[in-house]
Amino acid sequence: MHLQFFGAAGEVTGSCHILSVGSRTVLLDCGLIQGGDAHEERNREPFPFNAAAIDAVILSHAHIDHCGRLPLLRRRGFRGPIYTTSAARDLARILLADCAAMSERDAERATQRHERDGHRHDVKPLYTVADASDTMEQFEVVPYGRPTEVVPGVTVTFRDAGHILGSASVWLDLREGDLQRCVCFSGDLGQYDSPILRDPEPGQQAPHLVLMESTYGDRLHRDRKETLQEFGQILRDARRDGGNVLIPAFAVGRSQEILYELGKHFDEWGVGDWQIFLDSPMAIEASRIYWAHTELYDEEARELRLRAGNLTQLPNLTLCRTADESMRINQVRSGAIIIAGSGMCTGGRIVHHLKHNLPHRNCDVIFTGFQAVGTPGRAIVERHEYVRINGVPVKIEARVHTLGGFSAHGDQEDLLRWYSQLRGRPPVRLVHGEADGAQGLCAKLRSQGVAAEVARAGDRIDLAALA
Repeated sequence: MHLQFFGAAGEVTGSCHILSVGSRTVLLDCGLIQGGDAHEERNREPFPFNAAAIDAVILSHAHIDHCGRLPLLRRRGFRGPIYTTSAARDLARILLADCAAMSERDAERATQRHERDGHRHDVKPLYTVADASDTMEQFEVVPYGRPTEVVPGVTVTFRDAGHILGSASVWLDLREGDLQRCVCFSGDLGQYDSPILRDPEPGQQAPHLVLMESTYGDRLHRDRKETLQEFGQILRDARRDGGNVLIPAFAVGRSQEILYELGKHFDEWGVGDWQIFLDSPMAIEASRIYWAHTELYDEEARELRLRAGNLTQLPNLTLCRTADESMRINQVRSGAIIIAGSGMCTGGRIVHHLKHNLPHRNCDVIFTGFQAVGTPGRAIVERHEYVRINGVPVKIEARVHTLGGFSAHGDQEDLLRWYSQLRGRPPVRLVHGEADGAQGLCAKLRSQGVAAEVARAGDRIDLAALA
């Protein structure tokens, strides 16, 4: 009985861990590695395990850095079930289809570039839309709180992680002969008291081991109230200065939260003075899924839904589904709030809006989420002189803001609060964090007497040896 780390160990993206119990092998997440061309090549490398030998996958949530290589796993032989929550399955359907479509487009453009350069080189996508569709046939829904045996000797229970709709902490009861162990994988944990979603849910057992995310393990988010005050002031200043506001936002979770706050503070922030564009077919579809799962809302969001019949009261909101609708936005030189993906500016429609707006000093770019090393978003946040967009350097003259209080990830205080509710003070292996985040949380846990270590890719833990 052992656990081994193959992704999001020493880095944020590419979540992938293997659990072996007896003759059975279960994968915890199978996420895309994000951050640039080098990471794209890593995604194409062979898995460090036999995909066809995996008996089942347990998916913590639908973000692409947790589910994005599932179609590739299928292409390489995996035919077992993929267990997740109902909302996570619904979101994964649109996220995987979008990721596949983007991969197909990128491959086609790369092939055309080679042809223009006089070379014949047919670039293949990482996987196709058809692969993504076929993968969805393998999904099996498990409700929150219901223990479910996924393979002999492995029983999973999902508990709400409060990160995005359908996100879960994964509780694993393991049996091999007379040996029994409990392992908890936190998944990605949300902030306490954040809008729309419920707080992270504590477990009921005393695990022998905890795999815990550490994205913001070394820092605290800004107070939510102060963050919202800053957001409102940015909008008021931007309207006075006559530019546009760009918000690179993850299609799932962040886009819905931003719309929620714009609707909630419509009069206070002067939101009615703007043209608001949600320029993301995927975010539009994700919003529909959020609408369909009101059972996962917190009390405030449920009450707003009952009173208003909708989570957003935005008469000036335009939903942009087509490429033509997206391109027309760039004719608006002032007074536009543009919410578009991707959240780290690695692709999607936001890159075109950045190309048109970054060189303007009266433009504002608001980041509301983590920017991984190597991404264009990180370069913009760090105020490089130029950022490369579709291979072209674009000068950064716009004002850049980071609203940490919007993060879907809990900060150090949230993570410690979640851990404190576990019984037995179990040992911890930290995953899903860059060095500063993981080491910062590790030091804090150790100062409280917890046996904590930062996981490294390839590390293997003998679960039988745990007390």
